[in-house]
Amino acid sequence: MKHLASLHKYFWKYRARLLAGIFFVILSNYFTVLAPEITGYVVGQVQQYISGQTGKTTENYSASVRALINWLQHFNFSKIVLISSIVILLLALLRGIFMFLMRQTIIVMSRYIEYDLKNAIYDHYQQLDMGFFKTHSTGDMMSRIAEDVSRVRMYTGPAVMQTVNLLALIILCLVNMLRKDFHLTLVVIAPLPLLAITIYFVNTIIHKKSEKVQALLSDLTTNAQESYSGIRVIKSFVQEKAMLGFFSRNSEAYRKNAVSLAKVEAIYFPSMTLLVGLSTLLTILIGSKMALANPDKVGIIVEFVIYINMLMFPVSAIGNVASMVQRAAASQKRINEFLDTRPLITDPAKNNANEILSGSIIFKHVSFAYPHTGIRALHNFSLEVKPGEKVMILGKTGSGKSTIAQLLLRFYDPDKGEIFIGNKNIRYVSLTALRNYISYVPQDVFLFSDTIDNNIRFGLNNNSKGLATDTSKYAEYAAVHEEILSLNKGYKTLVGERGVTLSGGQKQRASIARALLKESPVMLFDDCLSAVDAKTEHKIVNNLNGFLQNKTTIIITHRIFLSIPFDKIIILSNGEIAEAGTHAELLAKNGYYAGLYNLQLSEETASA
Repeated sequence: MKHLASLHKYFWKYRARLLAGIFFVILSNYFTVLAPEITGYVVGQVQQYISGQTGKTTENYSASVRALINWLQHFNFSKIVLISSIVILLLALLRGIFMFLMRQTIIVMSRYIEYDLKNAIYDHYQQLDMGFFKTHSTGDMMSRIAEDVSRVRMYTGPAVMQTVNLLALIILCLVNMLRKDFHLTLVVIAPLPLLAITIYFVNTIIHKKSEKVQALLSDLTTNAQESYSGIRVIKSFVQEKAMLGFFSRNSEAYRKNAVSLAKVEAIYFPSMTLLVGLSTLLTILIGSKMALANPDKVGIIVEFVIYINMLMFPVSAIGNVASMVQRAAASQKRINEFLDTRPLITDPAKNNANEILSGSIIFKHVSFAYPHTGIRALHNFSLEVKPGEKVMILGKTGSGKSTIAQLLLRFYDPDKGEIFIGNKNIRYVSLTALRNYISYVPQDVFLFSDTIDNNIRFGLNNNSKGLATDTSKYAEYAAVHEEILSLNKGYKTLVGERGVTLSGGQKQRASIARALLKESPVMLFDDCLSAVDAKTEHKIVNNLNGFLQNKTTIIITHRIFLSIPFDKIIILSNGEIAEAGTHAELLAKNGYYAGLYNLQLSEETASA
C-alpha cells in the first residue's frame, strides 16, 4: 500500500470531484437504507391489520421515516400500502440518479488521473539519458505506460468508488440495525471478523502473484514488440518456428501465473459470499424464533433480511476491491521505480534554452567508456574545430567515431576531459540550446509513421515559418526529391512504421534532408551514406559542398569524400587519433589514409 501513497497528490488535485463523488455516494446509500425501514413498517402494518392491533411505536425509526409514518397515520390501511410503495419507487429513482452522479465524478476523476499519470511517465521518458534506453527494453517501457497505468486507474476509480460505497452502506445499515435490535445485530455481524482475517491473508498472496504476473506481461510485451520490429530478419533467416516457440514459452509462463492468480481470486470471491450468506441464515434462524415469541418483531426481521441482502454485493465486492488494490500497488511500484530513476544527463542549474552559442568546438583530453558494457570508446582524444571548418573523421568499425557525435550532443558525458563550444563547457549549456545549435544525422536512421513531408520538417517548431518551409529544396540537396515525386502521393506518402515502405538509402536521404532543413550552424553527419550507391553518394556530396558553405561541419564516415575540401581529416584507431592532417599531408604520410584512398580510387576506376 505504501506505493499507492504517491497517488495522494492526484487525489488532492481532483479533490472537488472526489468530495462530490463521496457526497453522492452517501446520498445514494441514504435513500437506499430508507426503503427497508419503510418496508418493515408496511409489513408491521399488515401484521397489525391481520391481528387487529393498533398503535405501533415509531421511536426506533430514523427521523425521515418517522416523519413519513406520522403523516401516514391520517390514511387508511390500503392508502398506507399504496403511498409507501410509491415512496419506495421514488427512493429507488433518487438512488439511481445519485449513483449516476457518483460515477460521473469518481470514474471521470480516475480518467483524469490516468491522463496525468501517462503524461508524467511520457515526459519522464523524454528526460532520461541514452544510457537508460540502452538497458531497458521497449516492451517493458510500453507495459508501464499502458498496462500498469490501466491497473492504477482501476484503483483510483472503481476501487475507490466501491470502497466508499461499501463503507457508507455498512455504516448506515449498522446504525439502523443497532437502533432496531442490538442483540440481533451482534449475531448477524459475528462472521465479519472471520471475513477480515480472510481478506488480510489472501491479499498478501494476491499482491505477490500480481507482481509476478506484471513482470511476465512486461517480458511478453517485449518479446512481441521485438518480433514485430524484426519481422524481416525473422523471415529472412526462416526463424518463424523458433520465435513462435520462444513466444509460446513466455506466454505459457504468463498463463500459468495468471491462472494461479485467478484460482486464488476464484476461491476468494465465493468465500466472501459464503460468509455474507451465513449472516443471512443466522438472521432468518434467530429472527424466526423472535417472531414466534413476539409477532411485533416481524417487520424488524424483514428489515434485517433486506439489510443483509443489500450488503451481500458490496461485501462480496471486497474481494474484487482488494484484488484491484493489490494489482494497482504492484503496478504503481513499477511506475514509481521508473519515475524515481534520475537522468545522468541534466540541464545546468542556470538553464537558458535561448542561449546563443558560437566559437570553436573543442575536445580536451576526452576519455569515455560505455557504462553498460565497459567498452572503452575514446582515450585522451583532443580536437579543435574552428567556426566554418570542415572536418572528416575516418576509422574502422568500433574505433570510436560515433561516440564523438554522441558526446558532442551530450547523450553521454565524458569520463575524463572536457568539451567546449567557444569558451563554455557544454555541461553548463542548456540541452535545448546545445541540440538546437547542431543538426545531427544519426547512423541508425529513424523515420516516424507519418508522411515524408512531416518527417523532413520534424525538427522545425510548429509555427507559421516552420509550416511554410519548402521541404522539396532540402530533399533535392539530399538527392531524394525525384524519388519522392515518383511515389503515389509524393511528399504526402505515409512511410509506415520506422519508414518500412522506403528503402534503406531513401530513409538515409530523408534523414539528411531533415537535418539540412533545420539550418543549424553546426552540421554533424554520422556515417549517413552507407546505404546509397556510389553515383548517388557523389551527387549528395557535391550538393552538400555548396550547402555547407560557412557552416561548421563534422562528417563521420568510413569512406573518403573528395568533393568536399576538408580543413582537417582525423583517423581514429581504438579510440585514439592515429593520423591527422589535410588530404595532401595524409597522402604524404603514406599511412592508413593513403592506403584507404588508393583502395577507393582503384575500386572507382574498376567500376568505371
